[in-house]
Amino acid sequence: MTAPSPGRTTKAVVFDLDGTLAPSKSALPPAMAAALEGLLRRLPVCIISGGGFEQFTTQVLDRLTAPEPLLARLHLMPTCGTRYYARRDGAWALIYAHDLSAPDRARIAAALQAAARAEGCWTDAAWGEPIEDRGSQVTYSALGQSAPAAAKAAWDPDGARKRSLVARIAPLLPDLEVRAGGSTSIDVTGKGVDKAYGVRELLTVLGAIPDELLFVGDRLDEVGNDHPVLALGVTCIAVTGWEETLAVIERFTRRWDEAVALGIRGVSPGRAR
Repeated sequence: MTAPSPGRTTKAVVFDLDGTLAPSKSALPPAMAAALEGLLRRLPVCIISGGGFEQFTTQVLDRLTAPEPLLARLHLMPTCGTRYYARRDGAWALIYAHDLSAPDRARIAAALQAAARAEGCWTDAAWGEPIEDRGSQVTYSALGQSAPAAAKAAWDPDGARKRSLVARIAPLLPDLEVRAGGSTSIDVTGKGVDKAYGVRELLTVLGAIPDELLFVGDRLDEVGNDHPVLALGVTCIAVTGWEETLAVIERFTRRWDEAVALGIRGVSPGRAR
């Protein structure tokens, strides 16, 4: 991982959440909260993740002390970009929501359970419900939403179990988008409505093109839910934890400030890492 170099202006930095800004289902570490606030002083930031808005609130918003002008530069895209929140009049406003119909959500839940049982992944002793209906997305979590981070990390270290699950589920739901999510999860959304969809919406809002964004995420593999952003042509940096992301932010802000001091307008996203 090297810092982006001076050149074309970066118009926003986009982050995944779990495994990128914070440990799975955990609050932002204080150092990360401070780094994000520092980044917001320089340019817009977007967070796009498979989790719901409530998760964004407890993991991110409750940890930020940024003043209103900075919060206005923060874009939130829960459930893999199927929903988009922006700051309006001092509150978080839902800009769009691509909710699935009730029959589709029931069909997805049945397919997820059938596939998990066929793969030998289903357990009734999970940490919480294994299937979560998030309205615009249905998620299967093999160990439950509240499983400890260590248990999640050990469940599928090389991603083979999730790839096998995706291969089994996708033919059952050919009209929908099926992707591996976090360390133990599979996300299902409307066809073509994924993180790339959310990023395209952000590009429109910012009046930007793909190579003017920088994306940082931990699931850029072919079946990961970050991969659609890479396929869109956005410059991406792969990380394996929030500590690496913190180092990326620190290097980026340092190079940004150096470029500003030299009269260069911002820094370029650079090449994919």
